[in-house]
Amino acid sequence: VQLQASGGGLVQAGGSLRLSCAASGSILNINILGWYRQAPGKQREFVASIATEGGTTYANSVKGRFTISRDAAKNTVYLQMNSVKPEDTAVYYCNAWSRNGGNFWGQGTLVTVSS
Repeated sequence: VQLQASGGGLVQAGGSLRLSCAASGSILNINILGWYRQAPGKQREFVASIATEGGTTYANSVKGRFTISRDAAKNTVYLQMNSVKPEDTAVYYCNAWSRNGGNFWGQGTLVTVSS
């Protein structure tokens, strides 16, 4: 499975940004797609995930502001980020879990939120 993330950039606090992650390869085995982020000097942390059947999970820090969605036809997962805050500044990574337990990471995309 290969994951290609895009959509990062500079945004003002209170603004919006949408990240995309296109999956390719053995995508039929993918069960869960998600996003993680890593801020400077901090460990990578979970942001949101979406399962094949549509169930979603969010970190408390982004609940009500971020929305994860999935376009099965395009093999793409999105992260709509609204009401962003400076503390959302991080490199965002796309992640996939396959049904046989494989875990895959895409390259990161940098999101910078200015105050």
